Amino acid sequence: MKLLPTAKFFKITLFCTAAVSASIVVPSTLSFVPGLNVATAHAEQKTKRVPALREKVYSQLARAQKLADDGDVKGGLEALNSIQERASSMNSYEIAMMHNFYGFIYYNENDLPKAIASFEKVVAEEAIPESLRLSTTFSLAQLAMANSDYKKVISFLDKWDAINTKPKTEGYYLLRAQTYYQLKDYQKGLEYITQVISLSDSEGKTPKENWLVLQRAMYYSLNQTDKVVDVLERMVKLYNKPEYWVQLSGMYGETGKEKQQLAVIESAYQQGFLTSKSDLRQLAQVYLYNGLAFKAAVVMSEAIDKGIAEKTAKNYAFVAEAMIQAKEDEKSITYFVKAADLSEHGKYEQRLAEVYVNTEQYEEAADAARKALDKGGLDFESNAFVALGMAQYNMQNFDASILAFEQAEKHKKSQRLAQQWIKYVKREKVHAETLKTALL
Repeated sequence: MKLLPTAKFFKITLFCTAAVSASIVVPSTLSFVPGLNVATAHAEQKTKRVPALREKVYSQLARAQKLADDGDVKGGLEALNSIQERASSMNSYEIAMMHNFYGFIYYNENDLPKAIASFEKVVAEEAIPESLRLSTTFSLAQLAMANSDYKKVISFLDKWDAINTKPKTEGYYLLRAQTYYQLKDYQKGLEYITQVISLSDSEGKTPKENWLVLQRAMYYSLNQTDKVVDVLERMVKLYNKPEYWVQLSGMYGETGKEKQQLAVIESAYQQGFLTSKSDLRQLAQVYLYNGLAFKAAVVMSEAIDKGIAEKTAKNYAFVAEAMIQAKEDEKSITYFVKAADLSEHGKYEQRLAEVYVNTEQYEEAADAARKALDKGGLDFESNAFVALGMAQYNMQNFDASILAFEQAEKHKKSQRLAQQWIKYVKREKVHAETLKTALL
């Protein structure tokens, strides 16, 4: 009996979003230091054409800062509130510094909306040092990122661009790249993350891992799979992490490079990188797709025995079908039996019946076929009747065989085959009866 074909290996997709989200940079307290320290601000105003930060206001701000630094947030805010009550008598620079401290305290309290609102008031003041305006504007972009307000990030970065005169840093390009990724403008995001990586490469440095994670994600989102492969090849060489080996193997599969896929995933397996049930199942599927069915069966059966893969009907059936492809029909029987015991439908009994016929175990084949029909839920009921008919014929139960093939004849799929068998069995029955009479 011809065996049913097993399912072909399916493409393995690459999921990048979680890794990219983990790589998003949010601001730290250090981001705000240039505009927060009162003593620094007091010294800076003496060298800029800005209004004076008077000693009285300076001492009040210093007091508010000390309270906040000592953990008395409420006291720090009350001190700032008392300063704000006299805002009408303060100059632009003093007001900016006051809002700067509000922003610092709100940020430390993780109240991002209030922190952003406060820092926006800082840059709204005209007479402040350009260095303060520049650092605060960039910090606003970082805060907007942390607050998931991506359009505001772009707006703040555009304002920063308009006043910045120094070369752009990696942090700038990375923030742009991350923001465009979140806005799903992958083409723009790709331009910026590529600039970050190119800048690092030009300086002979190793690019940071999260940069490549982001670049890979954007290439994947743009369906540029060959570029995804290029990035993953680099990540494997630089970081040698198990997940990158598995992902590279999957992408080789997506791009039709089956031999490279097999080489990479087998290398990962030999290095002990494949430990999860999904990874081992992927390896088994790659083996199966590349004609290494026995290896596929061994990998999956070992995963089941070790408790990595569940003892499910589906997993046992995978091993059984792989054994069939490896022409190890006898070895497949154990796994089909286990799959059948765990299943409410009769599909695996039907496969058992077919295997028993192929291995000339006809009584077992007939029993399995009857169980399959009793349990039901078969995709091709006619196959069970054909297996039953063949088993009964080989046991010389000709009438039972003809009856089974007559049931198979009712199905269009097996009608012609059943008719041929009916004729053959009837002829063999007559021949057997004639021989029996002649021997009497």
